Amino acid sequence: MHGGTVDTKLPARPNLDHLRSQAKTLLEHLKSGERSAAQAFIDYLPKAQKMNAAGVRRAGFRLADAQSVIARQNGFASWPALSRHVEQLRALEGEWHFDNQHLDGIVMPAKALARSRLLIDGDRFRMESPEAAYDGVLALDVNVTPRHITIDFVEGPEAGNQSYGIYELTGDRLMLCLGLAGSSRPTEFVARKGSGHVLQHLRRSSAHRPSNVTGGTPQPGVSAPVEREDPSGFEVAMTPLLRRLEGEWTPVALVMDGKPMPDEWLSFGSRQAAGNEVKVVFGGQVMVHAKVRIDENVTPVAIDYLNVSGRQAGTVNRGIMEWIGDEVRFHMAGAGRPRPTDFTPSPGSGTLSRWRKS
Repeated sequence: MHGGTVDTKLPARPNLDHLRSQAKTLLEHLKSGERSAAQAFIDYLPKAQKMNAAGVRRAGFRLADAQSVIARQNGFASWPALSRHVEQLRALEGEWHFDNQHLDGIVMPAKALARSRLLIDGDRFRMESPEAAYDGVLALDVNVTPRHITIDFVEGPEAGNQSYGIYELTGDRLMLCLGLAGSSRPTEFVARKGSGHVLQHLRRSSAHRPSNVTGGTPQPGVSAPVEREDPSGFEVAMTPLLRRLEGEWTPVALVMDGKPMPDEWLSFGSRQAAGNEVKVVFGGQVMVHAKVRIDENVTPVAIDYLNVSGRQAGTVNRGIMEWIGDEVRFHMAGAGRPRPTDFTPSPGSGTLSRWRKS
């Protein structure tokens, strides 16, 4: 078990017919005298563990025994447990759209989610939304109530993170309650304020296997040109400016690499700062989790983010900031990119954001 979810060795997009075929082939190989087949029974079938190869061949094992071997080879206690798992993955396949979403006590209506969708193909998924696309792998535990789901993010802003959740599937309706990255697994289908949980209601628009859902490609470690810094360099003393930035902020505008975020999404974003640690969340997804360092002796004011989670952990984003009345705006370059010199957004320039104190 991992995080309350079954650790399996199943191939991508597991198919029950293919697994049945594997069991039949294994039994045929045993009957034909292949030693590797006999060893598989000895290694994985409890009632064969004290036998030698000849004893296994004489034992008269049947298809149900071979299926048990296949199940145990793939991390399951029995063939029925494996069958339930695979059948549930297949039952989740298709294209899903959001009816609503509750994020930390705030309800995001369907209108704001109209441009988002979840695509599932076996144990692979792709979640598309206006702010980003997320690819990864699903793992289930169907032997508990409520059923568990664990999401491994492979590509996108959450790459390298996991989200633990519960789910309930009723026909073409899916209810998911997930812990945001770093949060605990929910135990009930609610997302109260301060819980770090998001509750999603989805409806399936198509049960066909979606195309081009690969689950993402694991990204290599950050290459040498991308700067990493000793975290101790971000253990800074509190200043009046850092104190002014503390608290919760609401986005006024956000432009990522020259592309503005739709206005209907802005009210579902937040910037929370305590001390010199900041977390930016949009639509339940953590976009930034970083330690902050500020240099007020230059114009515009220089600000650095040391990423503390996900694939970018240890890398530094460099940016600039300025106050516009009671609002503040930041222009942050991508990790390893030069610090911006002005507040003009353009493709490849990073993220320009403007915030108002909640």
